[in-house]
Amino acid sequence: MPPGIDAMREIVFDTETTGLDPLQGHRLVEVGCVELINRIPSGNTFHRYINPERSIPPDATAIHGIDDARVKSEKIFAAIVDEMLDFIGDAPLVAHNAMFDLGFLNAELERVKKKPLPRERMVDTLVLARRKHPAGPNRLDDLCSRYGIDNSRRSKHGALLDAEILAEVYLELIGGRQATLVLVETVEGKGGAQRAGAVTTRPRPEPLPARLTDAEREAHRKFVDTLGKDPLWRNYLPGT
Repeated sequence: MPPGIDAMREIVFDTETTGLDPLQGHRLVEVGCVELINRIPSGNTFHRYINPERSIPPDATAIHGIDDARVKSEKIFAAIVDEMLDFIGDAPLVAHNAMFDLGFLNAELERVKKKPLPRERMVDTLVLARRKHPAGPNRLDDLCSRYGIDNSRRSKHGALLDAEILAEVYLELIGGRQATLVLVETVEGKGGAQRAGAVTTRPRPEPLPARLTDAEREAHRKFVDTLGKDPLWRNYLPGT
């Protein structure tokens, strides 16, 4: 990275669960995370199936295809939590209908006596989509259709696949591939937080070489001479 500019890291993630409400005892069965660096997928991912320590209802299996047999031999959440937290670090977390996923993650973190993830870290692509496309629809599949993103592999929900697709949707929601440009410096603020600062412009060490030839300049001068006594363009000729 250029001096004074830090890489921006974000984590796009998705979860699959045994049901809709962690307060009713439903648990995580899968988590998938995709790392973005300066709004570009880095290739680093985190993906785990999780033994929920309870049965998976058939209606949940119908959505994501994960049944009791699939996760019976997988690790429980307590066994993968440190690895997951190390991967996400302190990066902003991007999810579709983020409060649903955050509710399940924090319920699991509470069970293993870990600090909850604050809501302030969440970027909800459903909220972004509703602001940008208030007439909807704004489901993930609908947004893929809107932006021409291939989701043909998505016959069932899957945490890592959905996170990969959501990363593409997220980039479109925030302005497409132009969002990968990093044009601001980051300034360390209160508590070590990073915020955007003013751009520092630096003069070019050497001027760029001229692209016009002497013959082209002379031809332009002769053309300006044909435009009358005092043409405006004469003010822009070298040496005038």
